[in-house]
Amino acid sequence: MNFRAFFTTWRCGANFIPSTAVNQLEMWQAESFDPATIRRELSWGAALGMRVMRVYLHDLLYMQDASGFLRRMETYLQIADEFDILTVFVFFDDCWNSEFQLGPQPAPRVRTHNSGWIQSPGRRVADDSAQWGRLEEYVTGVMRHFAHDRRILAWDLYNEPGNGATGDHETHSGFQGKKSLPLLEAVFDWAKMVHADQPFTVGLWNLAQDFDEINHLALEQSQVVSFHCYTPQDGLQERIDFLRFLADGRPLVCTEYMARRRGSTFAACLPILKQKNVTAIHWGLVAGKTNTIYPWNWNAADGEPPQWFHDVFHADGRMLYEDERAVFEQICKNPQPDPNTNQYRN
Repeated sequence: MNFRAFFTTWRCGANFIPSTAVNQLEMWQAESFDPATIRRELSWGAALGMRVMRVYLHDLLYMQDASGFLRRMETYLQIADEFDILTVFVFFDDCWNSEFQLGPQPAPRVRTHNSGWIQSPGRRVADDSAQWGRLEEYVTGVMRHFAHDRRILAWDLYNEPGNGATGDHETHSGFQGKKSLPLLEAVFDWAKMVHADQPFTVGLWNLAQDFDEINHLALEQSQVVSFHCYTPQDGLQERIDFLRFLADGRPLVCTEYMARRRGSTFAACLPILKQKNVTAIHWGLVAGKTNTIYPWNWNAADGEPPQWFHDVFHADGRMLYEDERAVFEQICKNPQPDPNTNQYRN
């Protein structure tokens, strides 16, 4: 199936979790699901021209209460649709904490980036294929339920396969690496069984030689090609040109970018992403319990950083950096920008 029609309209947006949730479980569990905050915060993004959100799910939610979880997903999609926002849902994730449980989630650690974020399904399950029956039910059950839903742009099957407890792009140790390859192969097979209308993908996030097998599989099996890039504009340009060749006509989606301290900024990156017709999804939207305004590996004892790392808004709706508003209004709200514009490049 040719999925280019899904991407005829260029969209920008964010990785979204409401500011009241520390992780995927707190976002979606019945006791802490927060439609009022979701609606309020999505409205702020929409006002800047954002029309796509990438949202993480978790396998335990489906195991706990599949019908209730699907209803809450439906509520989220109804809210997002009010603002013409499409969604990319993420099934699995190898980043951050591998130990977790249902129920009340831990409070965030002070000034610590993503201290409460959790992997899915976590190493103990990912390494034990005897437990994968319920993972297959989760993936195929969710995809079948929404297989013909126009509000979903794509399915992101596995975030950063091979990452680990550090969860960042700076700590080059402790990776799961090729241990994630069997589950990655399996989730592609499960997704193919569904024949959903929407395309599926797994993003390239680490181009080191140790990830060659994972990257080869992701490129070969993804119906649209997605990637992460937390580099300044020159590195982003190179990554796009490289992947455009490998994509062989498939649309490109940047599912993570924007880390101010690393030079990956809206002013530097959004013009390139739009000019190249690459769907642009940054991290993240509203500063909250995930603490992603603090850099990776930030020492909490150092107090507040000189520059916020991720996110666009404070929890009260004020922008973290008011001068970024003009970038969004020029790039994301203007349907036909000059493709040669360099107004915001630096």
